[in-house]
Amino acid sequence: MALSNSQYETIIKKYEQTRDYNRHLLETRRKQVYAAVPAYQELEDSVSGLAAAAAKLVLEGDTAAHDKLKTQLAEIAEQRAKLLANAGFAADYLEPVYTCRDCQDTGYVTGADGLPEKCHCFRQQEISLRYAQSNIQDMIRRDNFSTLSYKYYQGDDLQRFKAAVELAKDFTENFNESYRNLFFYGTVGTGKSFLSGCIAGELLQAGCSVIYFSAAGLFDQLARYTFDTKAKEALQEFYEDLYRCDLLIIDDLGTEVTNSFVASQLFSCLNERDLRRKSTIISTNLSLEELRDRYSDRVFSRITSNFSLCKLTGPDVRISKKLQAK
Repeated sequence: MALSNSQYETIIKKYEQTRDYNRHLLETRRKQVYAAVPAYQELEDSVSGLAAAAAKLVLEGDTAAHDKLKTQLAEIAEQRAKLLANAGFAADYLEPVYTCRDCQDTGYVTGADGLPEKCHCFRQQEISLRYAQSNIQDMIRRDNFSTLSYKYYQGDDLQRFKAAVELAKDFTENFNESYRNLFFYGTVGTGKSFLSGCIAGELLQAGCSVIYFSAAGLFDQLARYTFDTKAKEALQEFYEDLYRCDLLIIDDLGTEVTNSFVASQLFSCLNERDLRRKSTIISTNLSLEELRDRYSDRVFSRITSNFSLCKLTGPDVRISKKLQAK
């Protein structure tokens, strides 16, 4: 499951394109400021002259030249900031532009051991390539908090959905501070997958790694690796991805063919992620009673004790939208 050379080159090429785009954006901003505030460019141009003059004085033995230069540069920086503000530009308008500030769009950061390691943004691109997760990108474009609507719900159904939305927003806002798991259950088409998509989109934008699987797809892939004697390495890498990603979303639990293998794999996954304090979201059309009957007692216990349970009810929103469209 390691990246092929072509996959690695694809990711590196994307970083190069991102850096080129951001450099162009910064240059466009700089020209915009120069045109609007000519004095700003004059101040910037003066910096190189001051630096050269200070270097000459240092060589001639002027020990105060360096400190004097620092004072002059600080005064120029203050003047530039005032010019930007007076012209209506943000204070950081001409700062270097990075899509990922952690790695500065290189894909690598310095690890605790002082050695380069892959940034979280690189990890997410790896995940997307390995598991062909273009579907999650489609999902978060369609399902996000900005497209959220309460108009398909009434009465108790509306109150449940509002509570679920608040839970989802709180989950995303405090994701890095508190470890939590969510279990969305209830009738078909009431917004369970929608809320999972909303959360995924927010966390991806925040730089978290997210893996999304339908239950059927997850257990099918696990079965193929498990029962293929030549895929031991791939299976271990798959497990590591499942256990290590910041958020794992298992959608439509109960649509897979349920058996002892599935129950065992589900428990192992939930248990390992809990040990690592990695969050999981599960959505299902099953009731709690059906969940208990279909899976092992320990799966039921793990979910009901370690997950925030959120029940959604009401008409099928997808059908309601189609009817309104007609």
